[in-house]
Amino acid sequence: MIHVNRGATGLGAFPEEQVREGIRAGRFLPSDLGWREGMASWQPLSQFTEFADDIAAAAPAPAPGAPPPQASTAPAMIAPATGSTSAPRSGLPWDERHSKGLFSAFIETLQMVLSKPGAAFTAMKREGGLGEPLLYGLIGGSFGFIVYFIYNLAFQSLGMFANRNNPFAHLIGAGIGGIFLIVCAPLFVLIGIFVGSAILHVCLALVGGAKQSFETTLRVVCFAGGSVNPLLVIPFCGGLIVGVWKIVLYCIGLARAHETDTGRAVLAVFLPLIVCCGGLIVCAMLFGGIGAMMHNWNP
Repeated sequence: MIHVNRGATGLGAFPEEQVREGIRAGRFLPSDLGWREGMASWQPLSQFTEFADDIAAAAPAPAPGAPPPQASTAPAMIAPATGSTSAPRSGLPWDERHSKGLFSAFIETLQMVLSKPGAAFTAMKREGGLGEPLLYGLIGGSFGFIVYFIYNLAFQSLGMFANRNNPFAHLIGAGIGGIFLIVCAPLFVLIGIFVGSAILHVCLALVGGAKQSFETTLRVVCFAGGSVNPLLVIPFCGGLIVGVWKIVLYCIGLARAHETDTGRAVLAVFLPLIVCCGGLIVCAMLFGGIGAMMHNWNP
């Protein structure tokens, strides 16, 4: 992804091929400043060697006697080396929901996160308030949660998972509990977002990958969960798909948003599981040893 600025105005982040097409079409100018990950400073697009042919093809023929074009004298914009100053980010379609409309912005963001997670979390703004990402996470999470419960209730009504002794009473009980779950679904989703974000941020800090604030981690959790949870509409295997794909999105999102290496992000995501499994193994060994000792002491 190449970030393009014209003066003090950010035009957005685009794939290299899209920048090529923009140069040929006149959308981007050779004097526009470009930056991508790994560069120490901003440079005019005319200094990108990969765009030389495109700029030459798009440049009009100079008038007779006209002086040669001068190189851009715009001051260089220093890009962050370690994340101390955030690189320019164009944001996700969700940030433009006031102009696009709530539904269109949600669908565009969901498609971008699921199909191009690397580009999505590279463009995602790291800061800007908790309200916008939380709203997105609540919409996607609550929708997936409610649909998942309705599926289970429908299967119970068909007798697939019903109590054989008294299926009608079981169904009534499930319905009453379901109403409570549906009403409280946003609250459960909200608690899950904050708890999950806190755990991931602490784990990322432990492995030395937390180069941004807690808000950045929370935004990753909101946009990842809000995008993948609607896949719970897939019968039977929806839960498995959501679980696996959410882990993938967390790993990519944390790496791109915190600008840390992927290995640290993957370790941070799996660290809670490693700790829990290790704790269970230690407890099993401890109780097994105590049981063996007590058995040997008995006459």
